[in-house]
Amino acid sequence: MLDREGFRPNVGIILLNSHNEVWWGKRVREHSWQFPQGGIKYGESPEQAMFRELEEEVGLRSEHVKIIGRTRDWLRYEVPDRFIKRETRGHYRGQKQIWFLLRMVGRDCDINLRLTDHPEFDAWRWHDYWVPLDVVIEFKRDVYKMALQELSRFLTRPVQQNTPRQTGRYLRQHHPRRTQDELKMLEVEPDKE
Repeated sequence: MLDREGFRPNVGIILLNSHNEVWWGKRVREHSWQFPQGGIKYGESPEQAMFRELEEEVGLRSEHVKIIGRTRDWLRYEVPDRFIKRETRGHYRGQKQIWFLLRMVGRDCDINLRLTDHPEFDAWRWHDYWVPLDVVIEFKRDVYKMALQELSRFLTRPVQQNTPRQTGRYLRQHHPRRTQDELKMLEVEPDKE
């Protein structure tokens, strides 16, 4: 389903934990990381598509998250020709996305990357809100930056918990805790990349 300009309607999902870290997924058999995203099917609202994609890609249901905010308008990116199937060239230009900011109210163990027969991700981790955009495929970087900047206004102080936190699954990578000053910088510097 394309609009008149050749853009496919899509949703993007930025999932926060209680420390204002974002869920970052590693694409299956690739070395690229991204947020969950997916197409809006005919007859679906952006919110319905977001919950469907969240379950398909991350294994979380609506009771595991709370909607914090969404982008006001569609954010668009064009896909380079080398990534477009020959039969759709000339018609398909890229994607237009509504981005949702969600707060996870479930637990890390609720995440299930193997819920479907065709998983999108083979690993995940929690990452600072201002993710390094150089690990995002180049043609999506501007949309990621715009979504993170627009949705940063909804960030609140991280919830203090006495429970040990787990920063990722299927990865053996050290993820240091942030100091209170670093956490405060997340709230004060929304233009930081």
